[in-house]
Amino acid sequence: MIRSDILKSIIPVITNELVICNIGLPSQELHMIDDQPSNFYMLGTMGLCSSIGLGLALSQKQKVIAIDGDGSVLTNFGTLPTIANNVADNFILLIIDNGSYGSTGDQPTYAGMKTSLTEVARACGCETVIECAAADTAKTLELALTSGKMTIIVAKCESGNIPVPVIELDPAVIRHRFMEEVSRRNG
Repeated sequence: MIRSDILKSIIPVITNELVICNIGLPSQELHMIDDQPSNFYMLGTMGLCSSIGLGLALSQKQKVIAIDGDGSVLTNFGTLPTIANNVADNFILLIIDNGSYGSTGDQPTYAGMKTSLTEVARACGCETVIECAAADTAKTLELALTSGKMTIIVAKCESGNIPVPVIELDPAVIRHRFMEEVSRRNG
């Protein structure tokens, strides 16, 4: 399985949740597969998906899923200790670890070499960290949503991309419709 296969498999689990999606191809894939006002597509700011997701979770009561990549997490290594020290039990960080910088040509990341993001998250103090195979991602995510605990999931998959169109929504429109959805859900 590749990243887009994981995204397809988790759609039934995430459709009713607030989702922050990583920059580049992950956002384009999610937008193509299942565009929702509850999806916030990152069109810039590599490395900040998990930080934005945590901030949103801390600022309101609805569950938040941040779909990040190994390359992005490696770009903002400070995010894991920040998450560990600011527990939000309505937050799930799903790191799709394909061992590559998928959006820029599949160059290998250190997570595809010797660095284990699962072990790094645990070393930073994250309490509930689960590594799973790509095929088990949807079930693992479903269990995390029902657990009521902040969870970091590292889903291991193969590197690879599918052809996707560019997201033609204006960034201001993406932000506006997402914030309207957050406001609606928080009453």
